Amino acid sequence: MTPRERWMAVLARRRPDRTPMDYWATPETDRKLMAHLRCSTRRQALESLEVDFVVAVRPDYIGPSLSPDEDVFGCRWRDVDYGGGSYRECVHHPLAEFRTAEEAAGGYSFPPADWWDCARLGRRLQGLEDYPVQAGGSEPFLTYKNLRGEARAFMDLVENPEMAESCLGKLVDLDYALTERIFDALPGRVLLTYVAEDMGGQAGLLISPEHIRRFLIPGMKRMIALTHQAGAYVFHHNDGDCRAALPDLVAAGIDILNPVQWRIPGMDRAALKRDFGSRLVFHGGMDNQRTLPFGSVEDVRQEVEDNLRLLGEGGGYILAPCHNIQSQTPPENIVAMYRAGRELG
Repeated sequence: MTPRERWMAVLARRRPDRTPMDYWATPETDRKLMAHLRCSTRRQALESLEVDFVVAVRPDYIGPSLSPDEDVFGCRWRDVDYGGGSYRECVHHPLAEFRTAEEAAGGYSFPPADWWDCARLGRRLQGLEDYPVQAGGSEPFLTYKNLRGEARAFMDLVENPEMAESCLGKLVDLDYALTERIFDALPGRVLLTYVAEDMGGQAGLLISPEHIRRFLIPGMKRMIALTHQAGAYVFHHNDGDCRAALPDLVAAGIDILNPVQWRIPGMDRAALKRDFGSRLVFHGGMDNQRTLPFGSVEDVRQEVEDNLRLLGEGGGYILAPCHNIQSQTPPENIVAMYRAGRELG
């Protein structure tokens, strides 16, 4: 099977020739893996490991010019060095000083969908026909946190719900319009749409179930309906212990759950498979907080075997790391993960 055929078989609850395998990693990890495998490109490295990687495409931005440290929403960013690499941190929140939804509407404009162009999306997929394609989607609360500031965004759900509902609605409107245009530009090509929101922390939900139902689920349902109408599947990313939100998310129509951080209380693999395995495909499960960065090759192989047994029983599993593999992870462990996936999956 091709990687796309493997993914499609699992999503359609058919038996593939082996378990599909995906890859998420930081750029620093990419470079270390390429050096270890003596490959000149990321694609060469992944193909050498027989990874069924996803090809993600996005429209071209054609709106007003932006400064290097500013995004389309007016948020400003800086690079933060953590020793093994760097990440981007939002340092200016353009909606932070507004007190009401009316003030925000009068003093801030959300970008229109016309600032993006989908005309060249098809050309970017030439030569990649054998791989699953991800395009479109929505993660509005993540953007809202950047617009308002992390603490204020969470407080708004209680203290300023009109502000939160107004801004989240506008963000979903933008995501919906762009995703609709992507589907029109790539008829039948998009397999996955990324409908995400980080609701879980290391010890339970970050947002109450009531607030999830009020502020997040309605927008997600719109995106899920659009995705299914286009014949694509909903890839739902939700970090941490999101167990308490899963009944609502499954009822809303998500198809794939990522990243399955099983070491966190509440995310037990056997219980997730028992309770949701008939409705969800699980993506992830390879622990990148302990096993991949600090375990041995034997530990990695054992975790692959455990995931295939616990999450893959009867189908419905895609082997992948729990979010991005970090730069301190030995390349030998990455190779061991995919080698075990090929042999055991």
